[in-house]
Amino acid sequence: MNCLKNNKLLALALLMLGLRQRRRAIPRWPPWHEACAMKRLGVRLLACLALTVGSAWAAPEYYSATLSGLNESPPVVSLGTGTVQIGYDAAAQTLSVDLDFANLVGTTVAAHLHCCSAPGANSGVAVGLVGFASGVTGATYSRLFDLTDASVFASGFLAGEGGGTAAGAAMALASALANGQVYLNIHTTVHPGGEIRGDLALARGQGVPEPGALALLALALMALALTRRDGRVCPVRL
Repeated sequence: MNCLKNNKLLALALLMLGLRQRRRAIPRWPPWHEACAMKRLGVRLLACLALTVGSAWAAPEYYSATLSGLNESPPVVSLGTGTVQIGYDAAAQTLSVDLDFANLVGTTVAAHLHCCSAPGANSGVAVGLVGFASGVTGATYSRLFDLTDASVFASGFLAGEGGGTAAGAAMALASALANGQVYLNIHTTVHPGGEIRGDLALARGQGVPEPGALALLALALMALALTRRDGRVCPVRL
C-alpha cells in the first residue's frame, strides 16, 4: 500500500513538474497597448476596403459576333455584313449594344437579341433594340439598356425565363450570354425571319485582370501581410 501511495505521489509530482516546464516554454509577449489595437484595426480595414473596392470596380464582360446571312438558320443569301459588341455590367445592371452593319439586300424592319439557344438554333426574342433604324440597308446603332427596367425585355422572355421579374430576366440573359446562347438578328423586308445574324461569344482578352484590379489586389495582399506581421508584434493577451 505504501508503495502504491508513493507511486501516486511521484506521478503527481512529475505531472506538476511537466506543467511547470511547459509554462516556462510559453514565450512571454510584450504588454498590450491601445496603439497596437488601433494599428491592427487600421490594417484590417485597409485590406477589407481594397478587396471590396476591387469587386465593386470589376470591369463589364464583353461579347462580340460577326453577322452574316450564313449564320441564319436556315442560311440565307445576302451580301449583308455586320459586327456587334455587347457589354454586360453586373454591378451597374446595364447592357450596352454597339452594332454596325451594311449591304443588306432588303431594308431593315427590326433587330433583336434572341435567347436562349445553342449557336445555329433559333429562339425567341429577349430584348428588342429600341430606336433601331428602319428602312435602311446599313447603319450604326449604340444604346445602353437598364436591366432593372422590366420594359427592356420582351414579354414572353420576361414571363418565361425571367420568372416575371426584371431581376430574373437579367440573370437569365447574363447566364445565357456566358454560355453562348444569345444571338443578334437583323430582320429585313426581303428576309423577315432574319437576313444577317451573329452568335455572341466572349470577346478575346476577357478574363485577364485590368491594371487597376491588379493594383487593388496587390494592395489587399500587402495589407493582409502587414496584419500577420503586426500580429507577432502586438499580440492579443487573453
